[in-house]
Amino acid sequence: MCAQKRSGFLLTLLMASVLAVAAVAGLSGCGAKSGEAASAPAGNAPPPPSVGVITVTPQSVGLASELPGRLEATRIAQVRARAAGILQKRLFREGSDVKAGQLLFQIDAAPYRAQLQSAQAAQARAEANREQAGAQAERYKPLLEANAISKQDYVNAVASFKQADADVASARAAVTTAQINLGYAAVVAPISGRIGRALVTEGALVGQGEATQLAVVQQIDPMYVNFTQSTTEVLRLRKAIDAGKLQRSGAAAATTVQVVLEDGSVYDAPGKLLFSDLTVDATSGQITLRAEVPNPGGLLLPGTYVRVRLQQAQASNAVLLPQQAVTRSPLGDSVLVVAPDGTFGPRSVKIGGVQAGQWVVLDGLKAGDQVMIDGFQKLRGLTVVKPVPWQPAASGAASPPPAPAASSASAAN
Repeated sequence: MCAQKRSGFLLTLLMASVLAVAAVAGLSGCGAKSGEAASAPAGNAPPPPSVGVITVTPQSVGLASELPGRLEATRIAQVRARAAGILQKRLFREGSDVKAGQLLFQIDAAPYRAQLQSAQAAQARAEANREQAGAQAERYKPLLEANAISKQDYVNAVASFKQADADVASARAAVTTAQINLGYAAVVAPISGRIGRALVTEGALVGQGEATQLAVVQQIDPMYVNFTQSTTEVLRLRKAIDAGKLQRSGAAAATTVQVVLEDGSVYDAPGKLLFSDLTVDATSGQITLRAEVPNPGGLLLPGTYVRVRLQQAQASNAVLLPQQAVTRSPLGDSVLVVAPDGTFGPRSVKIGGVQAGQWVVLDGLKAGDQVMIDGFQKLRGLTVVKPVPWQPAASGAASPPPAPAASSASAAN
């Protein structure tokens, strides 16, 4: 019995020794692995991420204002019936181009032709009376010299001749009036341009009591674009020019404008500024401007709302940056600038507008600065990056929207 207890005690002691040795060995192995894991980052640290940057190069940039505007035909003429009668024919195709003097409508001309014939007959009668009165005055002249007739008879004969001559002049005027009225029966285009739809149809009685409107002709090449600009912006530009911060962009007559269509595309033919109104609208505080835009293909239509880009000043030391590089907030505008050692940080800038889809930076950057354009999503938790020249997206690829990039830059700030 005692031998069995002694053997069990020895077995238990042996197992405890084995477990202790195993535990020590396990702890030693864990320590070695932990040491290896701790030493791995020190030997294989990942390189800093690459971000796209643009090296700042100041240049002369025109400052363009984008203003709301509306297209208007340069000439608008209402085609009206100046002769009363039944409309017999429409001689044009609606929506086509017409030339000045082209026949558009034909009104029943029979009554006016009869009036012309009557006036011509009256003129012939007046001319006959003048011939008779003239011949009588000629016969009375030698008789007066021979005292064969009284002087009063001769005076009466001469007065009759002059009255007959006046009747001829009146008859000729009546003939001219009748010819004009007959001409009104043929309604022609007053100007060259594009004609709209016919406002009346054949068989309608027109011109009775008032000149009935038949159609409208509009000259759409070139086109006018009327737009407005706030007096605040005009005053700010003038002050900057007077202070020498900006340069005036040519004379007013030479100022070019670009038309941005409703779909966002830029019209290929630039226009020229015609005038700037001297009076400010008391209700809106706006100044009205007008430009002339060529429209040979008829793409621009009257009444269309457009945006007008007007270059009024020029910055001699400005920087152009893609829109995704700038973070805009109520506190101001900023960009991320990468130092030569790879560190980066925000810098406040002053934006002067948009030029060809890029922000115009007027202040805050100097030559040689590296401005981060993309790679904002890689910055979280890092302090050092590797700047590489930024390559814009291919023309066929869709450009990244500016809003997400700006928000990423804000997160990095």
